[in-house]
Amino acid sequence: MLGKRQIDDLVYFYDPNIPVPHAFSTRLGGVSTDMYKSLNLGQHLGDDPTDVRENYDRILGALGTDRKRLMYQRQIHTDIVRCVDESDLLGDLFHPDAPEGDALITTASGIALAVFMADCIPILLWDEQTDAIAAIHAGWRSTVLDIAGKAAIALAQTANSSPKHIRAAIGPGIGLCCFETDKEVPTAINAVLKDEAKHCITEKETGKTMVDLKQTNYRLLVHAGIPAERITVSEHCTACDPTLFWSHRKLNKNRGSLAAMICTP
Repeated sequence: MLGKRQIDDLVYFYDPNIPVPHAFSTRLGGVSTDMYKSLNLGQHLGDDPTDVRENYDRILGALGTDRKRLMYQRQIHTDIVRCVDESDLLGDLFHPDAPEGDALITTASGIALAVFMADCIPILLWDEQTDAIAAIHAGWRSTVLDIAGKAAIALAQTANSSPKHIRAAIGPGIGLCCFETDKEVPTAINAVLKDEAKHCITEKETGKTMVDLKQTNYRLLVHAGIPAERITVSEHCTACDPTLFWSHRKLNKNRGSLAAMICTP
């Protein structure tokens, strides 16, 4: 189970089993207004850039770092895993040339990694042997491409470690209760998980299917070699509580964005 931390009106979730600074944000504790109220961390959704920068300063300050140490990507729902270091830092939240991809890993000191979501599944990894870290954005397309497993293996290889030394936190995202899909999604999950897919899919009489993306990613991390007991899975569904989380399914484009962040010492 994730823990919850509150600093003044800033609220975020964290995994007690991961000792390096990290956070799964909520929409509480920022300065944005109107439909972005209040902790919007989406750079390109139409919010006032000054407010967005202040929102980042608040949550990154709580983690003991700042915007100049933050690395992020333009997410495109792929299995692209990018290893970054000091030379890759963008220096600005609105950099026009942010690279594309959906997972970041680093072994370099003093770097913060971020991924963004508003129902997609965020995953943070920490290697206890080396303090190497990863941040993963797993929408359903990236999930069935096994971005979680690929990032875990890449992290271990880059750090000269092993997946058995990794701790993983699967953060708030849309749950089985709310992720109703057509056949495309369960078909893809069946292809990647085979017999285990039945634990992630519930068929409805209407012909629709309910899909558990958190459970799917949990099983793919185990396949990659992370021990099951070293994976924490959030019970929070972003679509169930749009007062606490941003949910694309509930709010469409009238919303801000959450972020998951993790820092190396």
